[in-house]
Amino acid sequence: MKKSNLKLFAFLAVIMTVGLSFTTLKKITVKGSDTMVILSQKWAEVYMAKHPGTVIQVTGGGSGVGLAALLNGSTEIANASRPIKPAEVQKLKAKFKTQGIEIPCAKDGLSVFLNKSNKVSELSIQQLGDIYSGKVTNWKEVGGDDAKIRLYGRESSSGTFEFFREHVVKGDFAANVQTLPGTAAIVNAVSKDKYSIGYGGAAYAEGVKDCKVKKDAKSKGVLPTAATIKNKTYPIARYLYMYLKSKPTGETKAFIDWILSPEGQKLVVETGYFPVK
Repeated sequence: MKKSNLKLFAFLAVIMTVGLSFTTLKKITVKGSDTMVILSQKWAEVYMAKHPGTVIQVTGGGSGVGLAALLNGSTEIANASRPIKPAEVQKLKAKFKTQGIEIPCAKDGLSVFLNKSNKVSELSIQQLGDIYSGKVTNWKEVGGDDAKIRLYGRESSSGTFEFFREHVVKGDFAANVQTLPGTAAIVNAVSKDKYSIGYGGAAYAEGVKDCKVKKDAKSKGVLPTAATIKNKTYPIARYLYMYLKSKPTGETKAFIDWILSPEGQKLVVETGYFPVK
């Protein structure tokens, strides 16, 4: 009888310990920019290895989706590859009586992707805008073969879509832009299509070539590299952001502080992005 009681107590002790370990796990949710997914997943993976009591869940969906999740309370951190819009700030103020917290966490060169077989290797901002607005439709108009230009781009919930429209197209996209759910999908499509063009985060440029981008017709074409992002000679560079409803505390603050530390910023470089400092 005593042995049975001892076994029962031991069993209950194990159950209580397991239950306690589940309740003491610290969970952080991160949602938003598809451009930032591979970087955020790397941050989460390394941080969780160093802090076994923390669980970090990272999902994409686009900058707009992440900020919507912040507004509805389903994520702590919203990743965005564009600055928060005034309308989104107003919604935060109306719902939570706060303007939110903006944390720049990395830099990104927004790359223009070309098929490796395409003889065109550089384009100006004006030419890119004309191509994506539908004013230029044939590669021969920009020094290439006599072939129709096939356009790939991001969906409207994407911060990359917003940034490219505002800084490059400077107007509406052409109706024939084929939208794809993520930069990886765009890179895959361009790699298989000689006369196509796409855009997205520089970290994804595998199996395609980066187009040299010229600030204007007289400028020299520049590739997105750590040096050209740092000295601001590459003309399509941007910050990547994390947004929170209020100042981070506890484990969330510790995670963000680590991201901004030399160790976290080293992972930025290793993943193909550029450090914020």
